[in-house]
Amino acid sequence: MIVKLEHIYKEYGEKGTDTSVPALSDVSLIVNEGEYVAIMGPSGSGKSTLMNVIGCLDKPTSGDYYFEDKDVLRLKDRQLSDLRLHSIGFVFQSFHLMNEENALENVALPLSYAGVPKKERERRATEALTKVGLADRVKFRPDQLSGGQKQRVAIARAIVNNPKVLLADEPTGALDSKSGAAIMDLFKKLNDEGTTIIMITHDQGIASHAKTTYRIVDGQLYDGLEQEVGL
Repeated sequence: MIVKLEHIYKEYGEKGTDTSVPALSDVSLIVNEGEYVAIMGPSGSGKSTLMNVIGCLDKPTSGDYYFEDKDVLRLKDRQLSDLRLHSIGFVFQSFHLMNEENALENVALPLSYAGVPKKERERRATEALTKVGLADRVKFRPDQLSGGQKQRVAIARAIVNNPKVLLADEPTGALDSKSGAAIMDLFKKLNDEGTTIIMITHDQGIASHAKTTYRIVDGQLYDGLEQEVGL
C-alpha cells in the first residue's frame, strides 16, 4: 500500500458558515504499488482537490492520509516538501516548464532542489529524456518543442527522481488526439516498468487506459460501477 485515504473531507471557507464550500466528502481510497488508477469527473467535481491532497499540496479539513508508513497529516512543512520532492512526481495539463531553460535544464530542476551535483543532474536528466523519447531534444527550449514534446519533458522531470507515485492532472488536456495517444502509450510503458500512476481526467477515453477507474461526483468517490467507495 502506497496511498491510503480514510474519510477525507475538504471544505473551503470558514467551516459551518455560509462561506463554507465542500469540495471532498468522506473520500476513502487505497492505491497499491504498481497500480494505474484513473479518477474521472467533470469540472468542479473535486478531482483536482483530491489530487492536491494526495500530492501533499493541500491539507484536508478532516480525515487520515498515509503515504506508505507515513502519517502525512502529522508531517511538518519540511517533511512534506521532502516527501513531494523524493516520492511524488507531478504532471500537469499546462506543462509548467521554464521557458528560458532548455529541456535538460527543466528536467534537472528537481535534482537541483535536492542538492544533486551538476554532473549527476545532467546524467540523470539525459537518462530521463531518453526514456521519454527526447534524446535528440535535450538542448531545445519549450518554444522550440511541440505540445506533445513539452509534455514529454514534463514527464521526464516528474520521473527524474524515481518517485514512488506519478500524479497526472489532465495530462492530455492541452494536446491533439495523436499527441495524447502517444502520452498514454508512454504512461503504459512507465506503469509496465513499475511506476504507480494516479491520473485525474474528465475524459472517459483517457481514463480507459488505466487499470482501475474511479468516478468523483460532487466530492464523493465511486468505483467504476458507480458504487460509493468506502473502506
